[in-house]
Amino acid sequence: MVFSSLLFLFLFLPAVLILYYCSPRRIRNLLLFITSLIFYAWGEPVYIVIMLVSTLADYFFGLLLDKPSLSALKRKGIVILSIVISLTLLSYFKYADFLIQNLNALFDTDIPLTELPLPIGISFYTFQSMSYIIDVYRGTAKAQRNWIDFGAYVALFPQLVAGPIVKYSTIAQQLHHRSESIELFAEGIRRFTIGLAKKVLLANNIGLLWDSISSSQPGTLPMFMAWLGIIAFAFQIYFDFSGYSDMAIGLGLMFGFRFNENFNKPYTAESITDFWRRWHISLGSWFREYVYIPLGGNRHGLLKQARNILIVWLLTGLWHGASWNFILWGLYFGVILMIEKWWGLKLLSTLPRWARHVYAIVLILIGWVLFAFETPSLIVGYLSAMAGLNNQPIWNSETGYLLYTNAILLVVLVIVALPKKQEARANGMSLLQVVWYGFLFLLSIAYLVDATFNPFLYFRF
Repeated sequence: MVFSSLLFLFLFLPAVLILYYCSPRRIRNLLLFITSLIFYAWGEPVYIVIMLVSTLADYFFGLLLDKPSLSALKRKGIVILSIVISLTLLSYFKYADFLIQNLNALFDTDIPLTELPLPIGISFYTFQSMSYIIDVYRGTAKAQRNWIDFGAYVALFPQLVAGPIVKYSTIAQQLHHRSESIELFAEGIRRFTIGLAKKVLLANNIGLLWDSISSSQPGTLPMFMAWLGIIAFAFQIYFDFSGYSDMAIGLGLMFGFRFNENFNKPYTAESITDFWRRWHISLGSWFREYVYIPLGGNRHGLLKQARNILIVWLLTGLWHGASWNFILWGLYFGVILMIEKWWGLKLLSTLPRWARHVYAIVLILIGWVLFAFETPSLIVGYLSAMAGLNNQPIWNSETGYLLYTNAILLVVLVIVALPKKQEARANGMSLLQVVWYGFLFLLSIAYLVDATFNPFLYFRF
């Protein structure tokens, strides 16, 4: 079940909201836990067991860590055991076949693949559970003594599937003391509607252009068509993922939760460092706090700093998928970030703003090529097409047709991706705003009724 489905919008969500607001406060977390399990089990009910095992294990590990009589060595052992269990589950379902494929290729063996479907959201809720154990170990969060409340935190359906990754320390107080109000609920509806429109009206439609171009062999693409295609993909993945994050944040507000922002106009970045402060903020924050800083961060010289950056970005790439192209994608950005950190940002500061922006966008688009294609030949072929090295014309009539038929959509995408002045909502929404968001919602629903193309790119992560 996805947020941008008619089943969720007109059956699941209204039913949960009615039950939630008709229930006493003392059982609302239980209600959220149960309904979140139903949401998670809708497509693959067997994987509830995996989530419950992971949740129960970390719940009991947290209680053990909370015992003052426990020695430092035992506490460290519990944390290591918890992390090993979490990463073993994640690795088995997400990376086992990748490992087997590489072993078969390397040693000419014929080990059968597991061919297990990836449990939805496992990368997200695994990181959330790990952050809980680490925070309790560090003493920055108290152990949750109520299993239902902890289960609600791990399984909370608004951000279960695709984040934002919510650290336990961020939401601990809200599990017990959160306030719901008409104003907060209205803001949640507004935010959810924006996310739905991003996903359905923008990401899905520009995704059709990308599908049309990417289905062609790179060797046949004119240079301008290749650039048009990867620009379309860049917009699709941004509006798809940020739209889902907006919907998650909006749903959280409807239930009284305040999740952190996950995107901040990333395509306005003037460097790759700036881009990764704006894109998938919760993931970057997680790796910085739980991997980069514990490894030593930038405290022990350039060589160790380079090592730490490369480890983080190797893991960032691997987190996104079990494929070499994701590893290459992560290392690609890791190397650029090292160069910027050492001397690149100083050089960029001497350039005009438009040049810094062009620099960032070009490198981001090249990165999306690495992200979009799993096969090395397709990556090289598409990059060659972008560089005009595939013996094709720069432009042809089909390129003109695709640009002409998608011109209005592309202009809208650029406008929406740019920063805007914050709307004043201290006294709620004006009548004009209510009409506008109502129009966006109805337009999105009309599209969903007839749509046959409604993918969600981050489901596989």
